[in-house]
Amino acid sequence: MRLVLLSWVLLLFWESATLAEVLLQPDFDARKFSGLWYVVSMVSDCKVFLGKKDHLLMSTRDINATEGGCLSVHMEFPRVDGCAQVDATFLKMGSEGHFRAPALGYLDVRVADTDYSSFAVVYIYKELEGALSTMVQLYSRTQDASPQALKAFQDFYPTVGLPDDMMVMLPKSGACSGRAASW
Repeated sequence: MRLVLLSWVLLLFWESATLAEVLLQPDFDARKFSGLWYVVSMVSDCKVFLGKKDHLLMSTRDINATEGGCLSVHMEFPRVDGCAQVDATFLKMGSEGHFRAPALGYLDVRVADTDYSSFAVVYIYKELEGALSTMVQLYSRTQDASPQALKAFQDFYPTVGLPDDMMVMLPKSGACSGRAASW
């Protein structure tokens, strides 16, 4: 019993130490981060993602800063039968640019790098189907990421232990409008 308890304590300590190493965008500004973003590339060690990554299409995030530093996020995902939409609140966790989204299983969301006008690198540590995983997404204000954006993304994701073979550039899709009528 002591060995099991010690193993769990060490695991939790290791996870919190690993998460602490992921840096945040200095002086993050939620209002400048607000607006429409395209998710143009992703990398993850999530088994569900890895099984579907070759069939995923570019999705969108319409982000609005709220009082208290939280983010209201409207997501649109192209599907075979149209466009799936999900709304979530990213709750601020202490520092600017650091969030969690319990409804999505996102335990830790960090805006690691952004220039606000063209790209953002977003780190997500999540739980899906009982398994913990790491994901990094490249956001772009347009459907074509700039060379600077791709470099920032490709320089970042290896720092959290994700290899190139887990990365996918997402093809464009016309299934989603990029903005919902409800916004």
